[in-house]
Amino acid sequence: MRDAAPTTIYLKDYTPFGYLVDSVHLTFDLAAHATRVTSRIAFRPNPEASDKTFFLHGEDLKLIRASIDGADITPEITDKGMTVVTPDAPFIWEAEVEIDPGNNTALEGLYMSNGMYCTQCEAEGFRKITFYPDRPDVMSTFTVRINGDLPVLLSNGNPSGKGEGWAEWTDPWPKPAYLFALVAGELIAHPGQFTTMSGRDVELNLWVRPGDEGKCDFGMEALRKSMKWDEDVYGREYDLDVFNIVAVDDFNMGAMENKGLNIFNSSAVLASPETSTDANFERIEAIIAHEYFHNWTGNRITCRDWFQLCLKEGLTVFRDAQFTSDIRSAPVKRIEDAIDLCARQFPEDNGPLSHPVRPESFQEINNFYTATVYEKGAEIIGMLKRLVGDEAYSKALDLYFLRHDGQACTIEDWIKVFEDTTDRDLSQFKRWYSQSGTPRVTVSEDWNDGTYTLTLAQHTEETPGQSEKLPQVIPVAVGLLGQNGDEVRATEVLELTEAEQSFQFTGLAAKPVASILRDFSAPVILEHDHTDAERAFLLAHDTDPFNRWQAGRSLAQDTLLRMILEDATPGADYLDGVLAVLRDGELDPAYRALMLGLPSQSELAAALFDRGETPDPMAIWTSVETLRQATAQHVQDLLPRLHSETLIEAPYSPDADQAGKRSLGNAALALTSRLDGAAMAAEQYAAAGNMTQQLSALSCLLRAGKGEAELSTFYVQWQHDRLVMDKWFALQVGMASPATTADVARTLTEHADFNWKNPNRFRAVMGALAMNHAGFHRADGAGYALLADWLIKLDPVNPQTTARMCSAFQTWKRYDADRQDLIRAQLTRIAETPDLSRDTTEMVSRILNA
Repeated sequence: MRDAAPTTIYLKDYTPFGYLVDSVHLTFDLAAHATRVTSRIAFRPNPEASDKTFFLHGEDLKLIRASIDGADITPEITDKGMTVVTPDAPFIWEAEVEIDPGNNTALEGLYMSNGMYCTQCEAEGFRKITFYPDRPDVMSTFTVRINGDLPVLLSNGNPSGKGEGWAEWTDPWPKPAYLFALVAGELIAHPGQFTTMSGRDVELNLWVRPGDEGKCDFGMEALRKSMKWDEDVYGREYDLDVFNIVAVDDFNMGAMENKGLNIFNSSAVLASPETSTDANFERIEAIIAHEYFHNWTGNRITCRDWFQLCLKEGLTVFRDAQFTSDIRSAPVKRIEDAIDLCARQFPEDNGPLSHPVRPESFQEINNFYTATVYEKGAEIIGMLKRLVGDEAYSKALDLYFLRHDGQACTIEDWIKVFEDTTDRDLSQFKRWYSQSGTPRVTVSEDWNDGTYTLTLAQHTEETPGQSEKLPQVIPVAVGLLGQNGDEVRATEVLELTEAEQSFQFTGLAAKPVASILRDFSAPVILEHDHTDAERAFLLAHDTDPFNRWQAGRSLAQDTLLRMILEDATPGADYLDGVLAVLRDGELDPAYRALMLGLPSQSELAAALFDRGETPDPMAIWTSVETLRQATAQHVQDLLPRLHSETLIEAPYSPDADQAGKRSLGNAALALTSRLDGAAMAAEQYAAAGNMTQQLSALSCLLRAGKGEAELSTFYVQWQHDRLVMDKWFALQVGMASPATTADVARTLTEHADFNWKNPNRFRAVMGALAMNHAGFHRADGAGYALLADWLIKLDPVNPQTTARMCSAFQTWKRYDADRQDLIRAQLTRIAETPDLSRDTTEMVSRILNA
């Protein structure tokens, strides 16, 4: 039920729980609509807490009985939990509750997915399982007994007993309740083994439904790589006898790091060449690494409260990015991360949903699993490492693990280990955690008799709830190039700490060309009035891979903006630069493929808005299409050779080498399809032996207004594979023309295979609708209305997915008055829906009222 007045929780009000938990014993008697959960918990007063109120969280629980030290009690129960009078001494709490996992469509707590019992307890799902102090700073060991007639019964930790119809698990490592997990079902184990650096053998299992056994090899190998990498780079060894991963079809997120029992959205772990693209394989590899790395950065050391979410997530995202960089291409990974940050986090940072990496308040914590917490949080770690250096970073992490193992920590604890290791005052740097918004760094240059002066100024716009912005510590990596393209000054990290600072470089023979913000050294918007000629020079000569790519990206953006605003034609500097990059066979194919990419249409809308212009989605779409067509024509002589050179005769492998070649070949195919009516794409589709080639060809056909026959054969071939069908749904909406996007999406919602209660399927259609920029922003508002209709329908079933999808409207104030009126009407309609969830209420009100 919708709260009459949702409660706002503030970081400043944190107080520790009045009791410590020494042990938790849980017994589950599984039944689809009447599971009984019996808890036996050893509490004792917390000497560090002044408030001894004994409040246990609990939602949607039917209390059967409760007792303290064996004596029955009658607690005071509300819809949020219960309050009990307790002795001022250690005591044993016992309770038995009944829950209904079969009707739990919110996918929080214990629920069922196609006959399988599974859990999702982060952030506050455990309170839907039993009465408990469901907060991350309450940590305890858990022993769990599961009674049920299903063949596989799993929980956290190590197996400690098993018999006919029951299994027991014991987790010796204290953990908060959000890391609790249980899975029971008809599952098949794909087994593996890993020997740790101290010589212990760990049993590995990837548990899947019957029929998915052939999609496990890659996930298992990715897990082994992750375990080895964490030992080699961070010195972290796994600490249990078994590590289990379970693939679940109905899951709100990508995966969950529950101690020893990771639960994964099936899309984030199952893979085969026939059903998964290269991008799927890389994503799976990264997510498996991410969840495994949480074993230390999230589980052994967790967060004190949910305001510290970035402590575990930012650090672990940074670690999984390091992992991917090490085993694949570091430059390509850095560019991909920057693209993702600019596309997802920058709009969030500069819109109505803006919030600090460590928020000061929230109403619903599920709404703060955001790009700001994860991706910007990771960028902060990267900046810190860049500022203190690799050696000091390594020493600080060793101290962090030594000092805080087994604790629930804060950002202050994290910063302190760096200050103690480096003797450096990081109080100003800590503003990255408390200030929202994306800093803008403006560049001006001066040249005078052998001295080059670079002046940098920083400014952050006002964001909701924060009008005053203080200067932050911004590491700006700079290199200088001579007029012949040689590097005359190697990369140097300048520390911008004031509102404006000047840096001098002396002893230069001629005015250099500055390469600024190399390797994307800080998550800022760089404002530098380079000429097209200077950008073309950097595109041709910059020794920093990121900035070479960025020069091409900037050229493309300026070209597109002139086309939109001035009706200009595509610029020769950009087209010649792309041709030169494609001809450079020494470059990584994946890197060359990225160089062919253009800014997203949403990014172009943001750039226009920054210039004081009102974005026209159709004008943006038309300019992008025109530039792609001009590019195809400009490089057409090279395209057949590129496509043929990147064909691979060896058996399929998702490794970086093969994936890079396929990405370049398919980029060439996309351009060729604009010239040959997608004839080559039709040939590739017919001959494709893996999903990457098949889906790329089908995309080209649909973009060319063809492919109806192939779309039909694709469905017939893959209709029984749920993950491939998600691709089928998403592709049609994503490739639809602006005029038909909403109509295509609406038609697909009427398809027999559109299971809107499955988060993956819902996102495949509605997420693709929101990402088709011109189609979503169709002038008549059909896209807005369709999304709002479905959000209203989904909210009572799955509030988390609904609330997150509301972010599609967050940039609404960029657009013209008519579109703003249309979006405002839909947001108001959602907000006025009776019994709207707390999750969606908060998101819509923030978007409407900022």
